[in-house]
Amino acid sequence: MPLIIQVRPLVSIIRHAEENLVKCTLEPLRHRPELEFIEASGEATLDGTGMLLLEVGAPPITIADAGRRLILLDGSWKQVAELRACVTGQPIGRSLPPILSSYPRRNREGLDPVEGLASVEALYFALRLQGHDDPTLLAHYYWRDEFLEKIRVALSELR
Repeated sequence: MPLIIQVRPLVSIIRHAEENLVKCTLEPLRHRPELEFIEASGEATLDGTGMLLLEVGAPPITIADAGRRLILLDGSWKQVAELRACVTGQPIGRSLPPILSSYPRRNREGLDPVEGLASVEALYFALRLQGHDDPTLLAHYYWRDEFLEKIRVALSELR
């Protein structure tokens, strides 16, 4: 009998149905077993009880959060409320330390908070702060080296 290994997702990514997959920084990671992609729709929900939900203004994520599953909302800032409505239960809100995105944003509406990162940046940084440093998450990210340098600086300032 073959040995079957099931990988429990580290991260549940709730993606807005209108997300432009050509520009989506997470799309190259779709095949990874530790990432669960959920398309936000009127019926899609995720019981986030006990999981970490990345959100602006929440307490910062730390190594003490290691081992907790992460929920990442993937869409534009104007879609956050709609994406957040897909999460039920009692998730634990967490935020990331301040760091500027390396992704060149072009939001004419001015809705992007200063703390806003490209989704792949937020994913990598959150997992790294939990003690799961996997640079292969950024393998297809054009601004990878610039972002990793920003993280190096940010982490040295946190110490």
